[in-house]
Amino acid sequence: MNNRAILLTDGILSTPNAKTAHGLIRGSDRYTIVGVIDAPTAGQDAGTVLDGTARNIPVFASVDDALSQVGPVDYAIVAVATSGGFLPPTMLSDIRQSLEKGLSVVNGLHEFLSEKPDLVALSQQYGGQLIDVRRPKTRQELHFWTGEINQITAPIIAVIGTDCALGKRTTTRLIREACERQGLNAQMIYTGQTGWLQGGKYGFIFDSTLNDFVSGELEHALVSCWRETSADVLLIEGQAALRNPSGPCGSEFLVSGNARYVVLVHSPTRTFYDHEEHWGRIPPVETEINLIKAYGSTVIALALNTEGCSREDAFAYQKQYAEQLGIPVLLPLEEGVDSIVPVIQTLTSTVHAH
Repeated sequence: MNNRAILLTDGILSTPNAKTAHGLIRGSDRYTIVGVIDAPTAGQDAGTVLDGTARNIPVFASVDDALSQVGPVDYAIVAVATSGGFLPPTMLSDIRQSLEKGLSVVNGLHEFLSEKPDLVALSQQYGGQLIDVRRPKTRQELHFWTGEINQITAPIIAVIGTDCALGKRTTTRLIREACERQGLNAQMIYTGQTGWLQGGKYGFIFDSTLNDFVSGELEHALVSCWRETSADVLLIEGQAALRNPSGPCGSEFLVSGNARYVVLVHSPTRTFYDHEEHWGRIPPVETEINLIKAYGSTVIALALNTEGCSREDAFAYQKQYAEQLGIPVLLPLEEGVDSIVPVIQTLTSTVHAH
């Protein structure tokens, strides 16, 4: 794979707002990540900054530093995820430098680079492209919900969370990989820009889709994936949370996406939605499980985001929730997600038995 890329993180690599970078550092089938531009952590390995695991992706203080050391680069990726999808003005310098070096710039924010005349002029002058991943599809490209979803016989599992930025996409990818290691054909439906950047083939970008067509785009992705891959299990990457007031999301996956099973991602140390007290308290996880049950779906496992936890804390929370809820409790970053595979194998064998 070519598509060699550097990630632009505007100095926030070590914060949750760089979750696009975090996903790409963990893996991408679309781009080969060869460096990260992040002045505060320059000189370190990006994987070490992320989670302590070196991945041979160096961090540089500037675009010039990176390009002088990593060899040919094709793309610079705006690898931050800001509230509202706004482009931080402080990123423009790195974007301009990238364009002046002939790179194409890939942008996953709602603020489009292709609508900035000075950047368009630079891209034309130096031969790069401006690629706005979140630009909405045209009406002709969109699909309306038809009911074809009911033809799918493989189990559909939605990975949803009790809040934003909990690791739903990462958990989904880890579950897919764990299933594949055990011989299950697991396919992931991406629903955000990072999923596309990571090379997802089936999916859509939820928050840039006209509301009337969200259900249809979801159904189209699921049905197309199932028909073309003969998947044993379909995994939907969730967005936001059912009760996050800044952008409630999740019922679409349960109702229109017919996800009868859920892996729920939760942070035991997070008290308020998006850490904002005035947004309200995150309700107890049991009430979220009951809400999901009211939609006709079953939570088959809890996955813990262990932000702010020591390793000992993480395992203590795992034990506590397992006893409290009576379902498998996963620690995706500490010990992986292999323990959910037998549960999924049971679901697939039940389907095949019918």
